[in-house]
Amino acid sequence: MAAFCKGRYRFRKTVFGHILSRNLAGKYDYDLVVVGGGSGGLACSKEAAQLGKRVAVLDYVEPSPKGTKWGLGGTCVNVGCIPKKLMHQSALLGGAVKDAAKYGWSIPDKVSHDWTSMSSAVQNHVKSLNWGHRVQLQDKKVKYLNLKGRLMDEHTIVGTNRAGKETVLTAENIVIATGGRPKYPAHIPGAMEHGITSDDIFWMNKSPGKTLVVGASYVALECAGFLTGIGLDTTIMVRSIALRGFDQQMAGLVTAHMASHGTQFLWRCIPKKVEKLPSGALQVTWADTNSQCEEQATFDTVLWAVGRAPETRSLNLEGVGVAHNKDTGKIIVTEDEATSVEHIYAIGDIGEGRPELTPTAIKAGRLLARRLAGISSELMNYHNVPTTVFTPLEYGCVGLSEEEAERRHGKDGIEVYHAFYKPLEFTVAERDASQCYIKVVCKRDGDRRILGLHFTGPSAGEVVQGFALGFQCGATYSDLLATVGIHPTCAEELTKLHITKRSGLDATVTGC
Repeated sequence: MAAFCKGRYRFRKTVFGHILSRNLAGKYDYDLVVVGGGSGGLACSKEAAQLGKRVAVLDYVEPSPKGTKWGLGGTCVNVGCIPKKLMHQSALLGGAVKDAAKYGWSIPDKVSHDWTSMSSAVQNHVKSLNWGHRVQLQDKKVKYLNLKGRLMDEHTIVGTNRAGKETVLTAENIVIATGGRPKYPAHIPGAMEHGITSDDIFWMNKSPGKTLVVGASYVALECAGFLTGIGLDTTIMVRSIALRGFDQQMAGLVTAHMASHGTQFLWRCIPKKVEKLPSGALQVTWADTNSQCEEQATFDTVLWAVGRAPETRSLNLEGVGVAHNKDTGKIIVTEDEATSVEHIYAIGDIGEGRPELTPTAIKAGRLLARRLAGISSELMNYHNVPTTVFTPLEYGCVGLSEEEAERRHGKDGIEVYHAFYKPLEFTVAERDASQCYIKVVCKRDGDRRILGLHFTGPSAGEVVQGFALGFQCGATYSDLLATVGIHPTCAEELTKLHITKRSGLDATVTGC
């Protein structure tokens, strides 16, 4: 105990001595220190350095409970958007192989997928991005430090390396961009011991085999989608509804498509425990929320996708006085990303009420850097941010869901234009297009301003990205009709919408 107290005294003496020397010198080690090397933190640091600021980035990845670890770049690069989209593409190619014979290609009777080849290629690409980020930081003269940061005051951070050695850094301003990590349901016996999360699935070198995905967020559906698409037996366990926060009609189309293409669903069920059998298989016990009857089945892998938690616990927020939501752990921020402590800011997933999306963190980081440099006062616009769920049938949207539009404006205050369409690519391949659907929610009065736009179908992200520009410019239903479509595309169907839900008419597209 005496040795511990002595060590702590030595550390405090070092820290306070560093702060005192900084105060006497009247300057800081850096103009800006960013804690977190994810998309938002990297964007903020590089932008600040481009504007002539002295910048350092601290990034440190704690291995997942299963021991998975990765390099610089944060969730999106390593265990999120990038590997997810690549594995989604692998599944889409499997579907394309099935279509190919109808288009005249000679395809072997038996086509198989090799997980190891796919995961190796994906991981190699991610590692190249890790290296690229380090090179970019060096080129832009941003100091990269593989340290875990902890706040000491509004200008001071203590960074700890893997060996436990501590380094003190001072900065005029500090930006927290530590992101979040997947949650485990701690109350379920065997959940952490036997399960994995999205932090692990992309770095598995061997196939997960028969998989149970617990949860119904976009992470759950996307992972289950590509697992089914590459030929694995996949089941999703849903406690209540799928894609909470998204338009529920669209969510129903997404899950209906997945179910019709092989993904199994256990609706209104909650897991009770996970046990490892002598054979190595995982036995999962769950209960039906209506009948309370318990059932069991065995799986090779259990993937938990039950939400994410911000990486703020080790930041010493309370010690410094940074206000945060005690329930969620997220930091309370103002419209300019400022926290309750002057000179400390927070961007990305850790901000209370902020969308957990990579592009918003990147843009918010760049705009913050420009404000801190004194060359701009522009704030991040978090309204009407477009997004896409990369399920087998992709779902892209921007603006309000039909439910939210009705809540804000009343059922009689909105008009919904919609259409079921069939992509040309699906015709020769004889694919089912019953879930390919477009919905545009408008204000009913005045110029019928568009409140929400929703699209399920091929390349949904590419389609919605283009229409999102018009959305930001205040597009109306008349603007949509005045736009000339590109033929033959799925996107052009948006420019031809004329059937309203209110009319009750059949909304199936029958021709040009």
